[in-house]
Amino acid sequence: MVPHSDPEHRQRATLGTLPVGRLGFGTMQLTGPGVWGPPADHDAALGVLRRAVELGIDLIDTADSYGPDVTEELVREALHPYPVGLTIATKAGLTRSGPDQWEPCGRPDYLKRQCEGSLLRLGVDRIDLFQLHRVDPSVPADEQFGALAELRDEGKVREVGLSEVTVEQIEHARRIVPVASVQNLYNLAQRGADDVLEYCEQAGIGFIPWFPLASGRLAEDGGPLDTVAKELGATPSQVSLAWLLRRSPAIFPIPGTSSPVHLEENCAARDLELSDAQFAALTDARRELRRWGLAGRNGLAAS
Repeated sequence: MVPHSDPEHRQRATLGTLPVGRLGFGTMQLTGPGVWGPPADHDAALGVLRRAVELGIDLIDTADSYGPDVTEELVREALHPYPVGLTIATKAGLTRSGPDQWEPCGRPDYLKRQCEGSLLRLGVDRIDLFQLHRVDPSVPADEQFGALAELRDEGKVREVGLSEVTVEQIEHARRIVPVASVQNLYNLAQRGADDVLEYCEQAGIGFIPWFPLASGRLAEDGGPLDTVAKELGATPSQVSLAWLLRRSPAIFPIPGTSSPVHLEENCAARDLELSDAQFAALTDARRELRRWGLAGRNGLAAS
């Protein structure tokens, strides 16, 4: 993970060999309730994807389990043939049996079969960034990481990523295959992955926080997030994203939405600059979350 030196591109960096803007777009919200089935408004979902690219987003994150298969197909319908420089990241390793139901499956044959399906649904010969959605505890980790290495060696994926992993799991994977990115739950209020983030920053691995806009009580009137947002004339979501972008040069937030208005608001966060005092106030606000008993993970099943 190397930030670009040109001031004009201060919000750009690399995921492995992939140069991308540090604010991407996540597609999970472009499905039906429970991340199951098609969107309520098919054309609107296509419009949001196209608008994201128009606004300069060049990192689209999806997964075979969103729908399942729904968002990968939407990405192809909306954006194929893909503009030069657009990076499409997808994930495999979670199976679906219904709304809000997620089960890990890390068998090598399954991961390879799902990669082939993603290639077809996305309409590409090689997946830019292929991420293991979860490490399956019932399958030896060597076999799961080995499958990723084989897919990379075969040229079916360019870069490999992991999701919801510990530092120890990242180190294990790196002994088998180069790791370009890690996607863990992380946001202003939930920082249980601080150790993973710090490891990624030191190792040159991109850190993609899922659920990046959780703010909880911080966004209430008079709270730290509300205060900073009013000072900047911004929304709490924009401030939350600005905090993430400043928190570490390794961070690549991928906020998702089905609303064009929210999409444009999120993109505007790229130009929002926090003062040292504002950044410190937001960073220290986690102490208030602990007092309210809201810190930690929120039980979401998948990214």
